[in-house]
Amino acid sequence: MSRERYGLIGTGSRAGMYIRAITGDHADKAELVAWADPNPGRQDHYDKVFDEAGLPRPHRWDPADLERMIAEERLDRVVVTTPDHLHAEYVARTLLAGADAVVEKPLTIDAEGVRRISDAVAQSGRDVVTTFNYRYSPRNSSLKRLITEGAIGQVTSLQFEWVLDTSHGADYFRRWHRYKDRSGGLFIHKASHHFDLINWWIDAVPTKVYASGGLKFYGADNARARGLGPRPERGTGHAENDPFALDLTRNPTLKALYLDNEHHDGYLRDRDVFDEGITIEDNLSVVVDYDNGAGLSYSLNAHSPWEGYRVVVNGTEGRAELEVIERAAVIVEEDAEGVVDPSAAPADFGADPVRPEGERLVLQRHWQRAEEVEIPAGIGGHGGGDAYLLEHLFTRTTTDEPLHRVAGLADGVAAVSVGIAGNRSLETGQAVEIAELGLRGDGS
Repeated sequence: MSRERYGLIGTGSRAGMYIRAITGDHADKAELVAWADPNPGRQDHYDKVFDEAGLPRPHRWDPADLERMIAEERLDRVVVTTPDHLHAEYVARTLLAGADAVVEKPLTIDAEGVRRISDAVAQSGRDVVTTFNYRYSPRNSSLKRLITEGAIGQVTSLQFEWVLDTSHGADYFRRWHRYKDRSGGLFIHKASHHFDLINWWIDAVPTKVYASGGLKFYGADNARARGLGPRPERGTGHAENDPFALDLTRNPTLKALYLDNEHHDGYLRDRDVFDEGITIEDNLSVVVDYDNGAGLSYSLNAHSPWEGYRVVVNGTEGRAELEVIERAAVIVEEDAEGVVDPSAAPADFGADPVRPEGERLVLQRHWQRAEEVEIPAGIGGHGGGDAYLLEHLFTRTTTDEPLHRVAGLADGVAAVSVGIAGNRSLETGQAVEIAELGLRGDGS
C-alpha cells in the first residue's frame, strides 16, 4: 500500500499531534511532503522531529501558494491547523485545488465560513474530515454506547457543565483566541467539542438556541473592579509572583514554538489575561432544542479552580451520569513545566482526598439501584481519544459501527451551528432558529 501524500498549513502547537503521528506510528500510511506557515521558526522547530525520525523534511511553501503546493506536490490531503478564522479559506481552497481536507475543530467560526466550505464541497466533490477527538475518548464512547443500546430509553433532556480552570481557561485570554473575530469565542472554539458530543451522543440535530453570558472575570474592566492594580503586558518574567501569568520559559515546547520565534511575526503567546481589548466571554450558558424532542442545558465557566465536566442524560427509562475531573486544583508551585491543558496529556490521576482526579460513569434505571459502568483505558491525550482518532484518520476509516465516531462535514456544521446561533442570541437577546441561519452541511 503506497503512502498518501499530506500537506499541512499552520505549524503551531496543535500541528504537533499530526507531525508526530506521521513521523511515528503512521509513517507507513502517510508522508508529510509539504507545509506552509508565515512563521519559518516554527517549521525550524518541527524540522528536528523529521531529522530524529530519519525522514526527509517537508518542502516549505507560502500559504498564498496553497493551490500550487497541492498541484506540484501531488497532495492527497491537507491538514488545516491555522487560527480558526482562517479555516474556511484554507479548507475551501484545498478542496477546489483537488485535495481532501482534514480540519481541526471548529470547522469554521461563522455562517459565511460554513457556506464557503459547503459550496467548495459541492463544486469539488472532495471530502472534509473534522477531527473531533473527544468522540474517541473511552469515557465518552462508553456513554454513547449506553444511550445507543437503550439503557435509559428515549433521551428527554441533558445537563452539561464544563469548567476550565485558571490555567487552561485563562489561556484562551492570553492568545489570539481572546479576539472573537479570530476564534468565534468559546461558544465556537471550545464548545464545538461539547456540542458535537451532544449531537453524537443522542444522534440528533440542534434546531433552536437561546444563550446568555459575558466577560465577567478576565479583561481590564474586571481587573479594575476587583482592584488588581497595574498589570504587566505579558507573563514571561512575571509568572513567579502572579498565578495568572504564563512564563513561556517554563514550558520547552511553548518556548521553542512561540517565544523563540516572536521576531518573525510579532505574535505574543503570553499576553496578560486582564488586558484591554478582550472580546470573548468567560461565562456562557445555552438552552438548545433538538429535532428528536430532547433539550439541553449547557454552561461553560473559564475561571474554575478545577477542570473537568459533568454530564447528565435523562431518559424515559432512567438516567446516566458522567463526571470527569481532569485537574483537581491549580497549584502553581507544583507545576514546574507550566502545563496549561490537562486534557491534552495522558491521564495522571492524583490523590486529592476531596476531589480525586478521574472519571466515573453511573447508570441508574427506574426502580433499580445505581451501578457504575466500567470505562476502558484510553491511550494518550484528550481522555485517551487522540490515538484512536489518528488510526481512523490515516486508514481513511469511514464506517465505525455502532459508535459512528468518524466526523465529516455535516458533523462539523452541526457542532458550530449551536455556537453560531448562540453568538447571534447573545447579540440579539432572542432565541435563534438554526434553520434561519442558512447553514448547509450536506455539500449540496
